[in-house]
Amino acid sequence: MDHGNDGVRNLLRTCPLCEAVCGLEIAVDSGDRVVGVRGDREDPFSRGFLCPKGASLGHLDQDPDRLTEPMIRDRGTDTWRTASWAEAFDLVAERMPEVVERHGRQGTALYLGNPNAHTVAGALYMPPLIRALSTRNLYSASSADQLPKQVAAGLMFGDPMVVPVPDLDRTDYLLMLGANPLESNGSLCTAPDYPGRLKALRKRGGRLVVVDPRRTRTAKVADEHLFIRPGSDAYLLFAIVHTLFAQELTRVRVAVTGLDEIRAAAAAFPPAAVAERTGIPAATIVRLARELVAAPTAAVYARIGTCTAEFGTVTQWLVEVINVLTGNLDRPGGAMFATAAALGIVRSRPFRLGRWTSRVRELSEAMGEFPIATLADEITTPGEGQVRALITVAGNPVLSAPSGARLEAALAELEFMVSVDRYLNETTRHADVILPPPRIVQTPHYDFALLQFAVHNYARYSRPLVPLGDRPAETEILARLALAVSGQPAASGTDALAAVDELIITATLHKAGMSERRAELRGENSTEQRLDLMLRLGPFGEWTGGDLNLQALLDNPHGIDLGPLRPRLPGVLRTASRTVELAPAPLLADVERVRAELNAAAPEVVLIGRRQLRSNNSWMHNVSTLVGGSNTCTLHIHPDDVARLGLGDHAVVKSAAGALTVPLEPTEEIMPGVVSLPHGWGHTDSPQSVARAHAGVNANVLTDDSRIDVPSGTAVFNGVPVTLTPA
Repeated sequence: MDHGNDGVRNLLRTCPLCEAVCGLEIAVDSGDRVVGVRGDREDPFSRGFLCPKGASLGHLDQDPDRLTEPMIRDRGTDTWRTASWAEAFDLVAERMPEVVERHGRQGTALYLGNPNAHTVAGALYMPPLIRALSTRNLYSASSADQLPKQVAAGLMFGDPMVVPVPDLDRTDYLLMLGANPLESNGSLCTAPDYPGRLKALRKRGGRLVVVDPRRTRTAKVADEHLFIRPGSDAYLLFAIVHTLFAQELTRVRVAVTGLDEIRAAAAAFPPAAVAERTGIPAATIVRLARELVAAPTAAVYARIGTCTAEFGTVTQWLVEVINVLTGNLDRPGGAMFATAAALGIVRSRPFRLGRWTSRVRELSEAMGEFPIATLADEITTPGEGQVRALITVAGNPVLSAPSGARLEAALAELEFMVSVDRYLNETTRHADVILPPPRIVQTPHYDFALLQFAVHNYARYSRPLVPLGDRPAETEILARLALAVSGQPAASGTDALAAVDELIITATLHKAGMSERRAELRGENSTEQRLDLMLRLGPFGEWTGGDLNLQALLDNPHGIDLGPLRPRLPGVLRTASRTVELAPAPLLADVERVRAELNAAAPEVVLIGRRQLRSNNSWMHNVSTLVGGSNTCTLHIHPDDVARLGLGDHAVVKSAAGALTVPLEPTEEIMPGVVSLPHGWGHTDSPQSVARAHAGVNANVLTDDSRIDVPSGTAVFNGVPVTLTPA
């Protein structure tokens, strides 16, 4: 901590705005206002890297539209008023039990938005809230994003949190599909300064190949970019697998089961059979297979563009199959498993899919949740178990979920709704109570989730930079909410928090056979003591042969380098066979659906999404420094399609779900027959002033909640058939 001139303090913390976990140096004045942000050059992982979102953290932290007090909506009206914390929690404690009494526990639901993965509160205090609700109606942004990746990992490795990541800093060849980390900063591959890491790959003689329907910012820095028809990634990968077997190129280096089954599954997808469907010549597919094997080390990585497509889980499965077949799984320079410092839940049984099904559409659960694509069904369909009360935490599914207009109409039918959110937005406007978390700089930070997917082992903890004053911490809000939904309002948030934490600490120590070590835990509060416990019991921890604990992180505020990724098989496996299972039954079953679609007639035009460097889903459009320029809501379309369809500056885009009138941005950086809209826009009636002035359109008016990736339930946002006509 440094003290600058005029009372300005230069303080350290991790950026919480995306998955890159960059270290920041934040200048705070005597009035506790953020007056400057720059990258922390002494952070051993991010080394001073800073993106436009991180640079604007101060503007987001001090957004004048940010809620600072609880809000209550007068029953049956659109009139909002501020309330005390006691009144807000008392209302929850009164109304939620009423709903449960009338409709049962299954009449309640919980939705978790993306920012929960970036907060200490979301990681540690969501489970008590889930237990308090005791409902199976759990939903999150996962089924609009990365769930196929985790389902595939769960079925192959036995644990959905055991996800391989490319060893970016040592690989010689990287094949990347449907990912644009130069704008997203990476996803399920925690890597600050992705641009620098890709530049270093090429500088050391490595090769980067990007497969994407758009010539993205990432594709422009690649050695090779291949256009691919949206939704056909599974066919490309199956053809690579076919080639590896047909040309006897396999180099399996880990213990596996299911090799014969995957060979048989790939037999129907020779390169010549998939060339037309993918738009990639057969000879190119064969060359890719041979290059992956010939490279000293290689990794295949695929993300959201492939996850949010019709065969998302099969695609993610085939990514890891290829990493196995080319001998690149679990070895330096290939696809490896991070070693997170804080001990999380250690799975004792193999991952299972579909343990129960949703009430209306009988969709399978995955990782304990139902697809967001069916939440509207559960709210609007009468019968036992109909959802009548909803809690949302840091999410805006009206803009981020498929068939957004349908979901918004459904929210208006609820009997009671609570939102933990910093904004009155398109979703929270339907709530009866809004509980706003504190400012970003008033919260602690440790990346429990994201460091499980890091390309280098590392740990860093940031205490709050600015005092809370008389408002509760986000951790206290969630702990107190867990009591309130059960009709038990706590005397204070700190009391609720301490009670929850002590139960968890006691149970964890008992399970570890270390109950006598309770007095050794350190921390300013019970939350820090839980972190200290997780670090001490973790793989680098003081109680497991290492020296890591909370004090070590406090003594090293820039973070601690824990070394490069290291081989972890078979230790991380939780499969019944204790091998990598190449042919899980649910995925083999879905191959029939993939095969059936191979020769289906392709739509004339399909819609895909788009990442933007200065945007993050729906919640950064109210920051004036981040809107405008390239961060606009336009439809990317190839000039040939504009001419062929006789379009002007605007067009009407119509799908099976709805229609939008959108401004066109012709560009040769998208393949003909494909159009692209960025996600998260559509703030036409938003209470947020900047977002409303740059409203854009909601792309999810066009997506259809009846279309999902079957194994995971993930919504299909890429490859949506559309028609275009002049506006």
